[in-house]
Amino acid sequence: MSFYYGDLISLFNQCFAASTNTRLELSDGEPIYLPANAHIDHHRILFAHGFFASALHEVAHWLLAGDARRLQEDYGYWYCPDGRDGEQQAQFEGVEIKPQAIEWALSLCCGFHFNVSCDNLNGSVEPDRHAFKARVREQALVYLEQGFPARAQTLMQALAKHYGQTLPTAASFSL
Repeated sequence: MSFYYGDLISLFNQCFAASTNTRLELSDGEPIYLPANAHIDHHRILFAHGFFASALHEVAHWLLAGDARRLQEDYGYWYCPDGRDGEQQAQFEGVEIKPQAIEWALSLCCGFHFNVSCDNLNGSVEPDRHAFKARVREQALVYLEQGFPARAQTLMQALAKHYGQTLPTAASFSL
């Protein structure tokens, strides 16, 4: 199956451009969320270099962010770049569990392989990817039980329909 980022842009924008004034857009630089401003009249989710996985990840953050967060650049989130120590890595993973659980569900709706992102290639400690993925999986199961955020559910349904996939079940989130 082919995973062309243009399809994801189109589906996202069909779901949300009119209702939230937000568009998914390709960037040649680092991924970032930029709210509308005096020069650009719509909110933008910019993903890196045409990577399908980057688009899914950035969209997952947007799907989780509340109204106030979506008015701030990069949602006002704390971010410590690659090269984190153990404590910083633990903090990073703590804030990444929910968006990566949504990203995993989106990936399943596309039939796209999901990899957790510990995002610390040059850190002083080697992240435990297996333990982190288990925590992300537990959050995904909570979402299945309690419901994904409404915007996430909307996009999951659109992706599943487009890619001919079923919506994820607990069995879909295997380690």
